[in-house]
Amino acid sequence: MSTTSLLVLALAGLLLVTFPSLCSGRAAHHHHQAEECKPSGTLESPARGHTCDECCKPGHIYPTYQCSPPVSSHTKAIMTLNDFSEGGDGGDPSECDGKFHKNSERVVALSTGWYAKGKRCGKNIRIHAKGKSVLAKVVDECDTLHGCDKPHAFQPPCPHNDVDASQAVWDALGIFGDEVGDFPITWSDA
Repeated sequence: MSTTSLLVLALAGLLLVTFPSLCSGRAAHHHHQAEECKPSGTLESPARGHTCDECCKPGHIYPTYQCSPPVSSHTKAIMTLNDFSEGGDGGDPSECDGKFHKNSERVVALSTGWYAKGKRCGKNIRIHAKGKSVLAKVVDECDTLHGCDKPHAFQPPCPHNDVDASQAVWDALGIFGDEVGDFPITWSDA
């Protein structure tokens, strides 16, 4: 085989790898939508840690994620409770505006992939649960890559599908008492 033929084959292979949708049309697009977000690595908690209900377990290994599931009009997620106020379990001030937020504000932190390097900062998302829906403003990232340290309130990295919401969001959705915790919701960009 000539050098030119090999070069053409190598370029064709490179194109296939770089732009799979060129060759398989619609099928590649649908496959991409169904793609799961798999862990990108792990984080080991220090052998000696803080002791609190939400803190990292000493020596425990947590999965880390660089992605979140694709966003649709009904993106499935787990909603968790966060205290965005100073001294609250959210740790440092919110990533988007460098401020703390009252628990009476309808605010959320999104997993790293959905936070999209701040592209959703200050924008509203619509959260659906229990037949109700509420608008909440994105003010922070729920870090899926780092944790178990002071800036992350000694908590483990977030799951890849987390909407960390203030008390006001839970109240607006009518979720109280024992139901508050890890609650299945759907959300979309508003």
